[in-house]
Amino acid sequence: MIVTPAPYSHAWLRLPVAYVAQVAEALGARVLQWWDDPYDPRDATVRLVDGGALVWDEETGWRHGRFVSGEKGVRTRLEGIRYLGGGVLPRPADVVGLLDDARYGSGTRLVYRSFADLHDGFDADLASYAALPV
Repeated sequence: MIVTPAPYSHAWLRLPVAYVAQVAEALGARVLQWWDDPYDPRDATVRLVDGGALVWDEETGWRHGRFVSGEKGVRTRLEGIRYLGGGVLPRPADVVGLLDDARYGSGTRLVYRSFADLHDGFDADLASYAALPV
């Protein structure tokens, strides 16, 4: 059984880190750097060496575009956004496939859940990535 931390605790804010780290690892040498931003919605940015970036958030999942600006604590801005699809928490290897396959994704913003849905099981899914070896 996976125990999830209380909402808005330090541990809860850090829940996405293990998942995003595994996505960055799956992307390998394509990654320039990555960081998380913990709040409403929790999100993370993975900058790519080709000038693009992936942004994940707990409502819309992954999107890709050309990196315009951003840093830890400042929302990332992208141009030419393509929402990859695959749900809010696709497996790390699936993120790579969605990114590489132009048939997937669209410019239409996908919303799978609200960051305010604090007891919908999503945090347990995130916590399961922290329990997996990286």
